[in-house]
Amino acid sequence: MTGKQEAPSATAAQAAADIWVVVGRLRRKLRSLENLEAFEGGEGEVDLSPGQASVLARLDKIGDATASELAVVENVRPQSMAKTVISLERAGLVERRQDPADGRRQLVSLTRPGRERGQGVRRARQEWLARALQEHGTEEQLRAVITAMKLIDEVTQA
Repeated sequence: MTGKQEAPSATAAQAAADIWVVVGRLRRKLRSLENLEAFEGGEGEVDLSPGQASVLARLDKIGDATASELAVVENVRPQSMAKTVISLERAGLVERRQDPADGRRQLVSLTRPGRERGQGVRRARQEWLARALQEHGTEEQLRAVITAMKLIDEVTQA
C-alpha cells in the first residue's frame, strides 16, 4: 500500500476490541450447545464431540473434502482428523470414497443422516441464540444488533 493510513479512532478501536471478545465468547458458547436434547434424535444416536460436530458443519458448508484438507481447515493434526473421520463413518454420518479426479485420494462426504444431523446442530444453535436475544434485549436493542451486523458484514466483504 502506498501512503500513510490514518489510525482508527478510539471508538473504532473499542468497537473492534469488543467485537473480538464477544465473537470469541459466542463461538465457544455455540460450540458447547452441540448436544442439546432439542436435536438428539433418540435411542442409539451418537453424542458428537465439538470436533465431530465441527467436521459435519464444515462438510455441509464446503462439500466433499479429503481428511487432510479437513485437518488443515479445522487446525488439527492429520492423525486426529483420521480418528474423527473413522468415528463419524462408524456412526453412519460420513462416508469415504475414491476421488474421481485422483484415485489415490479418498473424499469424505456427508451421508443423509450426517447432513440432517449437521443441519439440526445449526438450527438448534440459531434457535438458542434467538431465544437468548429475545430474553435479554429490547426490540430497539435487537434492531441495533441487526444494524451492527450489516456493518460487520460490509467490513468482511471489503
